Amino acid sequence: MVVEVCSFFGVYLLYCTNPRYHGRVYVGFTVNPERRIGQHNAGKRRGGAWKTSGRGPWDMVLIIHGFPSDVAALRFEWAWQHPHASRRLTHVTRRTSKERQFDFHLRVLAHMLRTAPWCRLPLTIRWLKQEYHRDFPLGLEPPLHMPVAFGQVRAVKGTKRARPESSEELPTTPKHCSVCLKSFQDGEDDDTPLRCFHASCSMAAHIICLAQTFLQKEPDQFLPIEGQCPGCKNHVLWGDLIRHHKGCYGDLEADPTSSQVNFFHQNS
Repeated sequence: MVVEVCSFFGVYLLYCTNPRYHGRVYVGFTVNPERRIGQHNAGKRRGGAWKTSGRGPWDMVLIIHGFPSDVAALRFEWAWQHPHASRRLTHVTRRTSKERQFDFHLRVLAHMLRTAPWCRLPLTIRWLKQEYHRDFPLGLEPPLHMPVAFGQVRAVKGTKRARPESSEELPTTPKHCSVCLKSFQDGEDDDTPLRCFHASCSMAAHIICLAQTFLQKEPDQFLPIEGQCPGCKNHVLWGDLIRHHKGCYGDLEADPTSSQVNFFHQNS
């Protein structure tokens, strides 16, 4: 199954399978992973990076997505590429002579996902090639609000939303924010409300209004992690609300063989 996600910004890890350069890795940014891997394997004349050109084939094995903007993703990409130049990653030790590039980049990633500001983002860690999967080191597991998923992902244009299969199941379109009670502006993507993913809940709110509600106990923070839905009163993760908003909630598949199953979200 290929998961479709709108407003896609991702940072990926490539692994070289060419016997001459086997084991080399490359970190990059993309808004379209399917197109990007094709460009890398086609060479720099077809849009690939010069560092990967002529050294393929490459596998795109891992991608981190869920960034709020291209700028946020590009900053994450730069830090992953240059961990020892980033002031946020001064605690990460350098690669040892016996450490493979792949293992080193995974170790750096593990630290990044637990370091501000990235540790609060509603990110998804997606293994595109399950045969490359590794558990994160003990003590360096990702935060609980970041699921680890398996399978391919496709970027789609527009504002994709998960929709019921029959017209009878379509929810009533909300007209007012459940928090500030102001009306939503029809036809404006910036004013598209966040909705609770529980089937019996009709809560819908402006993103800023709901974020401020969730951050009442953390006034010094900008991005919430979790909170109580003002509609159904269930405890929900901010990341799950964002994934539902983008149309990919419930598409995260768990790996029952992993020792870190508590970091996976089961299909709904």
